[in-house]
Amino acid sequence: MKALLVGVGQAGGKLTTALSEFDAGMGFGAVRDALAVNTAAADLEPLPLDTVLIGQSRVNGHGVGGDNELGAEVMDEDSIEVLDALAPRMTAEIEAVVVVAGLGGGTGSGGAPVLVRELSRVYDVPVYALGVLPGRDEGALYQVNAGRSLKTLVREADATILLDNDAWRSAGESVGGGYAAINESMAKRVGLLLAAGEATQGVGESVVDTSEVINTLRAGGMAAVGYASSPAAEDPGENVNTVTSAVRSAVMTGLSLPNATDADAGLVAVAGDPNRISRKGAEKARKWLQEETGSMQVRGGDFPLDSDRLAAVVLLAGVERSSRVEEFLERARQAVRDEPEAKPDPAMAFQNDELDDLM
Repeated sequence: MKALLVGVGQAGGKLTTALSEFDAGMGFGAVRDALAVNTAAADLEPLPLDTVLIGQSRVNGHGVGGDNELGAEVMDEDSIEVLDALAPRMTAEIEAVVVVAGLGGGTGSGGAPVLVRELSRVYDVPVYALGVLPGRDEGALYQVNAGRSLKTLVREADATILLDNDAWRSAGESVGGGYAAINESMAKRVGLLLAAGEATQGVGESVVDTSEVINTLRAGGMAAVGYASSPAAEDPGENVNTVTSAVRSAVMTGLSLPNATDADAGLVAVAGDPNRISRKGAEKARKWLQEETGSMQVRGGDFPLDSDRLAAVVLLAGVERSSRVEEFLERARQAVRDEPEAKPDPAMAFQNDELDDLM
């Protein structure tokens, strides 16, 4: 899938960079171009991407301070500037636009849904969102922001692929180091998904192509992507269990949104040397995924790569009913309930009828 990436906000810019670098390092060429958008100039400076600074008249390059309503307003006001920067990049070969954002901050959570809406209004290609859910320890404001942003993104985007920070942060890891590792893990998953059917090395028997990725995501709503790999024998007959185990691991322990196995549609791409891929193993894995997800719409195919390992890339679409999503939404609702009531400003008593005039 030849894609144009747009990172919105600090987390969105960093993850977009990781995706671009993974694609370039693998030589896939699926990421045709990338742009980073933010209200904070300092967050754009270190990125090796073309950038657009929005909201200069409102926040003067200093960011929106976690206020996602302000982030939405700024993107709404300056969306033409972003669309102008994207226009020369939206060539005829682009098959999808992916808007990448952290859903807990201000610019990403507020601006991404607005930008997705505007892109969908202007272009005919699918517009997907890649959203990062905040961890439990990131504060109530981030939970509330993410809940509101996710609700809007799911409505506006053709599909929203989710990454759960809680599931991917290692115990004892520094915040900066943890996020860098998460970005690398997600870049591999989404990068391989975008490249499936485009940058193949060798000839597969049944190669996954872009249309199958798009058709799987046609279910809309929320999606998750998983990955796992293991060493492969030269004889494909010895790799039946290798393939099935990789697919099971990708779903059970490697999903970007853990436990999101109740899905409307699925796609399994087995990546590796076509001469090592077991056809029997691939079909058994596809049927297992049908049973695991409860969906009859599970597609499967090869992703030829020059490697002595076999890997499974699994895409699950329509995972809104998963327990992980419900846990997060309940956390967001609780954060809303726990918001302290605004204290009245004593000065306002002099400007209304709360106090009677003496005379």
